[in-house]
Amino acid sequence: MKKFYITTAIPYANDRPHIGHALDFLYADILARYHRKQVNTLVSFSIGTDEHGSKIAEKAAIDHLSPQAFVDKMAPLWQDFAKKLNVSNDRFVRTTEKGHEQRAALIWKALEKDIYKGKYVGWYCVGCEEYKTETHVADTNGTCPLHNRPYDKLEEENYFFKLSSYTEKLINIIETQSLRVVPTSKRHEIMNVLKDGLEDLSISRPKEKITWGISVPGDESQVMYVWFEALMNYITVIGYPEHEDFKKLWPADVQVVGKDILRFHAAIWPAMLLGLGLPTQKNLLVHGFVTSGGKKMSKTLGNVIDPITIIDTYGVDAFRYFFTRHIPSTDDGDFTPERFEASYNGELANELGNAVQRVASMIKQYQDGVIGDIPEASHDQGQYHQAFIDYTFDKAMEFIWTQVRGLNQYIDTEKPWILAKEPDGGDHLREVLAYCVSNILEIADLLEPFMPDTSAKINILFKDGLVHPTTGSLFPRHEAK
Repeated sequence: MKKFYITTAIPYANDRPHIGHALDFLYADILARYHRKQVNTLVSFSIGTDEHGSKIAEKAAIDHLSPQAFVDKMAPLWQDFAKKLNVSNDRFVRTTEKGHEQRAALIWKALEKDIYKGKYVGWYCVGCEEYKTETHVADTNGTCPLHNRPYDKLEEENYFFKLSSYTEKLINIIETQSLRVVPTSKRHEIMNVLKDGLEDLSISRPKEKITWGISVPGDESQVMYVWFEALMNYITVIGYPEHEDFKKLWPADVQVVGKDILRFHAAIWPAMLLGLGLPTQKNLLVHGFVTSGGKKMSKTLGNVIDPITIIDTYGVDAFRYFFTRHIPSTDDGDFTPERFEASYNGELANELGNAVQRVASMIKQYQDGVIGDIPEASHDQGQYHQAFIDYTFDKAMEFIWTQVRGLNQYIDTEKPWILAKEPDGGDHLREVLAYCVSNILEIADLLEPFMPDTSAKINILFKDGLVHPTTGSLFPRHEAK
């Protein structure tokens, strides 16, 4: 049996989900669902929450809660968000779980040959939970542009990971595509970082400065740096080092991340794995950002996209459709309410929904709901499957929509309503409508990873060679308020 292990970056549990998190979850879910359709394939799909670090401690204090009570309140919001998106994960890791903490300590111990204690002097952004270079600090005038807060000057004794010693190995595995970084632009970007040379990474903080984290094994005065520890979730969740799941599932086949955390996942995490004597993940899908009306989203501009509001208004499959067809999975894309509504009414309601409704209605009207023998679909699906290899989901959806539009064109050309009036048109009418159903069922099958509810509804409608009763259309037209 083949296996397919896929993970997303685990979001920081200090705030509510936004559209970037939705893309992580959605793209990984599409891949998981696609691979579940393959014969003899064991699929394991993990998401979770990153629950340590200064940001959590700060937010908990604002809410007058302990850090643990705060993350216990936040984690269910992320689990509910995944359900809202119809994400089919079978694992959910929390980095405050005892199992993760125990296994993180084992990973630290296994990496000790690459860990040393030293003095750190530099700049740190609490909002990013990241150390910044002198060049970056100068370029941003000493203030983080993402969080609008000055960097903290740190001078402290920390533990360091010998990241620099893995530079050449990382260059080799990415050049040879043992670790395939998609898209190519992101592979070039990380290669430029690697060829400039990596510096050793500070991987702890003094407990007197931050108490909310996992203690360094053998040194209670230090806690693990949150990013170093959070990356470990991808193997702790499957039972590193001894569990059968770990032995069976690692290396991950795909890891899905946003472009802002490329360095962590294409340099730091693979170096950690090499230090553990493990293979790196096989593929890293790095998606872009979503702008709103051509501008970066911000609360000040009032253009922040709330994924939950969209889902509540239009339905989850409409959300999944737009953000896979009209937002490139390997580049930035733009959202506006007007563009979304035009897509919903023009493509989902008018093209897909209307085609299904027309065919079902004609079979009921002309054939008492009996379809007859449905021929096998015969379209070449190579382009669709290649899009999954390339992680270009928009191209897979474009292939499906070519089928949808071809079906509508076929109906308009054959005119079943005219055939129904001809005395000798019965046999041809049955052939035409059965062919239409064959096409619709093929479209439903291709849509299943992207729009699972819609796919299921179509299959139920045309089950067992009959047209079954339904309640309403697949995508009732939506009128803007």
